[in-house]
Amino acid sequence: MSPALKRVLLIVLLLSVAILIAVGLYYLFFRATPRGGPFVTERPTTTVGQLPAAGERAPLGPEGAGPAGQGALPIAVPRALPSRPSYYSPEPITKITSDFATFPSLGQNGAVRYHNVNDGKFYVVAPDGSSKALADQVFYNVEKVTWANTANKAVLEYPDSSKIIYNFDSKKQVTLPKHWEDFSFSPDSSEVAAKSVGLSPDNRWLVVTKDDGTGTRLIEPLGNNADRVTVDWSPSRQTVALSRTGQPQGADRQEVLLVGLNGENFKSTVVEGLDFESHWSPTGQKLLYSVDSARSDFKPELWVVNAYGDEIGSDRRALKINTWANKCTFGDDTTLFCAVPRELPVGAGMSPEIANGTPDDLYKIDLHSGLKTPISVGEQSHTMESLSFDKNKNKLFFTDHNQSGIFQVNL
Repeated sequence: MSPALKRVLLIVLLLSVAILIAVGLYYLFFRATPRGGPFVTERPTTTVGQLPAAGERAPLGPEGAGPAGQGALPIAVPRALPSRPSYYSPEPITKITSDFATFPSLGQNGAVRYHNVNDGKFYVVAPDGSSKALADQVFYNVEKVTWANTANKAVLEYPDSSKIIYNFDSKKQVTLPKHWEDFSFSPDSSEVAAKSVGLSPDNRWLVVTKDDGTGTRLIEPLGNNADRVTVDWSPSRQTVALSRTGQPQGADRQEVLLVGLNGENFKSTVVEGLDFESHWSPTGQKLLYSVDSARSDFKPELWVVNAYGDEIGSDRRALKINTWANKCTFGDDTTLFCAVPRELPVGAGMSPEIANGTPDDLYKIDLHSGLKTPISVGEQSHTMESLSFDKNKNKLFFTDHNQSGIFQVNL
């Protein structure tokens, strides 16, 4: 065979191989597979306008899990479809009234009571958020209000030193002596304790009177120490006042005496600081107080101590938080809610008004463990005052030093 012929045959062979490879690739990648998969050999016949009939189903095996004679599959458990996530988040703090509210207090059934400076009336906020007047009578220029805990009664004080007890249910009022001050209702709201501060030190007494102004009793002489006594009736009724007149303890310490109604010789407690300010727990078993000292750069420090019976003065602990007792409220004897200024300058404990423009953070404090849990206030900014807690509704209430209205914290 000539060389020319060999070249022609080689070219023909190469072309044939190339064609076969191209055809194979076409069948492998580009040609469409018939519907139903490569193993479908025939299509069911259908009548125009009808769906194809379903085939016969093999009988189920044991437990209805699969065809008879085959291994059973697990039974399918119905699953509820996941609910759509809610993207609505309620405001943690809402305003329940826009009135120029002062002297708020939590009364019976968790109702919030307050004085409206604009019209001079006292109101109560109903559960639906509406405000209802406690009385038609107008009380202008009220300077201070001391509420009873279990009744709609209050001691109202005026700039001219006039004082009255007003019962909003019976609409009766009782006039008190002008030289009485620093009032506190008994736990059952039937009596009022006060300091009777006469011109002479010999005529200065801790007194108790009934809410109708009768039955006045002298409890303890005050002498020259009236400004060192705080009238604060405990929920247990054991203590009617706290007196910082114990034995000298040094520059930054004081001995606080608990004063009873019948001259009892109760134990005392020592406080580590000055500018003492206190708040009773709901049962009167514990006493929360704030003091300041060089140790804290004279910023207020919170402490808690047992304050009932033989336990008085025991388990005294610093809570390691800088705020005042009047910016706190108890949830129960072991739970505390406090508004804490975000920053305080040195010496703030001696001048609380320094913090009037400072926003507060809100904390829940476990008195057993000392755990402090922040409570969200959202994007809002408040300087909180007059905190109170409604256990039934699990809500906090407060007023703002720089805004009108009463605010509710949705816990």
